[in-house]
Amino acid sequence: MSGRTLLAVVLVILGAIALAYQGITYTTQKKVVDIGPIQATKQEHHTIPLPPILGAIAVIAGIAVLVTGRKGV
Repeated sequence: MSGRTLLAVVLVILGAIALAYQGITYTTQKKVVDIGPIQATKQEHHTIPLPPILGAIAVIAGIAVLVTGRKGV
């Protein structure tokens, strides 16, 4: 598998994932109360949004790389 083909496949896969999930979610824990042996934490959920256009561009670019790589052979 050549480098161009690998790049194209990776772009298509990442673009499809970006279209399906539309964001990356992660959780952090924050201490709210810390009084001696008593501790209370709060979980905070954060989301990094991925616009659908980003996924579509990645898929289109991957397909374009595949098509242009095939014409050169």
